[in-house]
Amino acid sequence: MQAMAWLTSRPMVFLGGASIAPPPQVPFESGVLIIMNHQSLLDIPMVCTSVRGGYPLIVTRKRYRRWIPLISHMIRLYQYPVVDPTANRRDALGMTDNLSEVARTAEVPVAIFPEGTRTKDGNIGRFKKAGLRRILQARAWKVYVLVGDGFWKYAKFKNFLSGINEMNGEVAFVSELEWNDPTLDPDPFIGEVRKQMVAGLAQMRGESVA
Repeated sequence: MQAMAWLTSRPMVFLGGASIAPPPQVPFESGVLIIMNHQSLLDIPMVCTSVRGGYPLIVTRKRYRRWIPLISHMIRLYQYPVVDPTANRRDALGMTDNLSEVARTAEVPVAIFPEGTRTKDGNIGRFKKAGLRRILQARAWKVYVLVGDGFWKYAKFKNFLSGINEMNGEVAFVSELEWNDPTLDPDPFIGEVRKQMVAGLAQMRGESVA
């Protein structure tokens, strides 16, 4: 998985002239949850390379299983848990039940992009909380909050070809949090995570936050 993540991102630096800073390192341990914003398809290999000495299971959209070079293969090969906003109620419940089971039993880190879709302006979007709720209700976690920026203008694969030499992206560590009681209401915790991500992105951009 690390090799495929490398093949997805590093040639853009060596051959295309993009500037992509290495992501912060997260331990390869059971009970680790990575939460990150979603700006482009590059977020998947960036999350992979953030795990030191291992790999994460990444919650992804079902439609990413097809037609995306290397990334779709990674999703199928490592059986990432998938979600589908367009699914009917029965299928949606089956996916969230599977997500709960994956979160409860995973022996490797789990990663999720709680916005659920790529941002159009680079800002932190509204969270789709259902998947993250299920994950937090499954077990206790050591939560690593990351924020990426500089990728949103290249959200689609075709954009890489036209603007790769202008890409200047990085992923920054925001905070490490403890989620110790899965019986609690996760919504206040999720709200705090989003607040920290908004502040972290503003700091990366040199902006002030009210």
